[in-house]
Amino acid sequence: MEAAAAAVTGSAARRRRRRREQEPERLEPGPRRRRRRPGRRIKDVEEETVFREVVSFSSDPLPVRYYDKDTTKPISFYLSSLEELLAWTPHMEDGFNVALEPLACRQPPLSSQRPRTLLCHDMMGGYLDDRFIQGSAAQTPYAFYHWQHIDVFVYFSHHAVTIPPVGWTNAAHRQGVCVLGTFITEWNEGARLCEAFLAGDQRSYQAVANQLVQIAQFFRFDGWLINIENPLSLAAVGNMPPFLRYLTTQLHRQVPGGLVLWYDSVVQSGQLKWQNELNQHNRVFFDSCDGFFTNYNWQEEHLERMLGQAGERRADVYVGVDVFARGNVVGGRFDTDKSLELIRKHGFSVALFAPGWVYECLEKEHFFQNQDKFWGRLERYLPTHSICSLPFVTSFCLGMGARRVCYGQEETVGPWYHLSAQEMQPLFGEHRLGGDGQGWVRTHCCLEDAWHGGSSLLIQGVIPSEAGNVAVRLFSLQVPVPPKIFLSMVYKLEGPTDVTVALELTTGDAGSCHISGISVLNAETSSRHSLRPLRVPPTKLARWVGRCGRQLSGGWVQHCYEVSLRGCLLLDLFVCFTRPPGSREEESFTCRLGEIQVVDAASLLAPLPQVQAVTVSHVRWRQGPPGLLQLSCTLHWAFLLPQVRCFRIHCCGGTGDGSPGGEPPRPEGPTFLGLAFATQYRIADLLVDAAGPGQDRRITFLVEPVPKEGFRVPQAEWGRAALLYSAPA
Repeated sequence: MEAAAAAVTGSAARRRRRRREQEPERLEPGPRRRRRRPGRRIKDVEEETVFREVVSFSSDPLPVRYYDKDTTKPISFYLSSLEELLAWTPHMEDGFNVALEPLACRQPPLSSQRPRTLLCHDMMGGYLDDRFIQGSAAQTPYAFYHWQHIDVFVYFSHHAVTIPPVGWTNAAHRQGVCVLGTFITEWNEGARLCEAFLAGDQRSYQAVANQLVQIAQFFRFDGWLINIENPLSLAAVGNMPPFLRYLTTQLHRQVPGGLVLWYDSVVQSGQLKWQNELNQHNRVFFDSCDGFFTNYNWQEEHLERMLGQAGERRADVYVGVDVFARGNVVGGRFDTDKSLELIRKHGFSVALFAPGWVYECLEKEHFFQNQDKFWGRLERYLPTHSICSLPFVTSFCLGMGARRVCYGQEETVGPWYHLSAQEMQPLFGEHRLGGDGQGWVRTHCCLEDAWHGGSSLLIQGVIPSEAGNVAVRLFSLQVPVPPKIFLSMVYKLEGPTDVTVALELTTGDAGSCHISGISVLNAETSSRHSLRPLRVPPTKLARWVGRCGRQLSGGWVQHCYEVSLRGCLLLDLFVCFTRPPGSREEESFTCRLGEIQVVDAASLLAPLPQVQAVTVSHVRWRQGPPGLLQLSCTLHWAFLLPQVRCFRIHCCGGTGDGSPGGEPPRPEGPTFLGLAFATQYRIADLLVDAAGPGQDRRITFLVEPVPKEGFRVPQAEWGRAALLYSAPA
């Protein structure tokens, strides 16, 4: 590839010409704010900023809360005590754990009175492979992908303050799902903690509430499940309702759409006495917050009694279902649908506790089949929600894979797991045609092949002899459509077949919705339309449409469409499979979808900002194999985050820069290092050439922004910084 051009330019570069020497800095554990110190900056020209390092093997420790002690990779964390909670203040290192994705607009909103579905993720104590913010090489990690059925996601552990790992927040927010952490107290230690902040005056419990609100606001998740599983003194239980009211009020002010939920445990006398229902003994807590999560050992008579207690707030009662089926429960495991049938019959919301049972207790090699079986049995009781904003772009990546692919080109081989990289997931399941026909369509995750990321969507089906086509709805949307949109689909058909594939959409407001350039297939309330291929793209859109209509590497094909609309609401995205002309026989097909995009044409005309002010700091050296060193360092940069999906981090060099005794740079292009979902990235144990006596070595780091519209940015527009390093004198 050609060398990257200016990323730090003009007055911004001139303002940073001042040189700064690197000084040893000891970063201790704890929530103290410290200024990062980059390596000595030796020149700052328009092409890149260059930092100077003399190799030293003295290791300054990084804050243990924020980094894995073995790899120095950033990790998500929890707080174990009241003292840690009250002492927490935003630290520079906390930036790794801040969610990039805001909560996506959705319909119906969470504030509607439609019964909701809450997923409480409790798995083996929490903070497993999901704690690695920049991903890991986990071979068989847990994956969740039935997001269109979920309204609220709770990350649960038995640590006092459970802050959701940022990968879960990014994945859930992308799908329009609200994310809660957990504040839990248990046993004698929990009782002492509660006495410390609840038995005194209001300043004590308000200080705790203020910290919980600040943590949710800073890390960009949406609220808290409050779980008090120890007895409370009369003084402490008396202050619990005002604590909940204050916490809920402050959270609503600081976190739009925020939620505070109470778990059915303590009653108003202060006893720890699970009720398995909302009743007069615990209603005071329900009245003080946004919702009530019942214990799991209920029967139908509990639900009937709750109707009067809940009143108009029936949707705010989340009836707990333990998927492990512990205790006297109606149904769990693969019979969980029995519990949901009763809950929905009475109009309540549901809280599914530990649906990771399918991963923990069943064979890992059959995980995806078991996952689909579990959620397929619940589907009729789980209404979907709709995404209502553009751009809508997905490669169906699960955030994991056996290899990593970038737009059809294999990039790395080997297992990887990165929750923040999970893309929008479709509706999964098997759909059969009505009547006596034999037509069907089934959708699955596919880790065997990918267009972009680690997986694709596998669609298999049969077009019966009496039908001309079959279609499957993949996404439920509710998007007010701009005057012109572009759509794109990347797919491949397996084996010899003449079946054709096309995107279709449905629109609402059919009476006033004006559509030009596409043909209407039927005249239902929600009209479904086939789309006109985009033949000659406008020149300004060349990056986005560069692959349209081409046969791509790996057998993939990309089709692009242009649609002009006025006064329309985009409701659904379908993929339609049509039999070849003249065929009257049953036609089977296997198709892999690699990507779908729906983009506002106007957004493709706006310029993309450039990555600015890339710095290199927190450098650590270790001896590697003969002639090599292991380099760890942190990159920071500036960028307008609302315009980006993520950043791809690369490096090139690690060889002589032409100075005396140096070697010529290697001709290979940049090496991909990983994905960043923040404006910082930790490079850990990168192998680079050792510098000999009197010799300088140079490595350049490149930051590639990935726009929300999903096209590649030319390398000349990436951010960059170089590290020039030498052996000690």
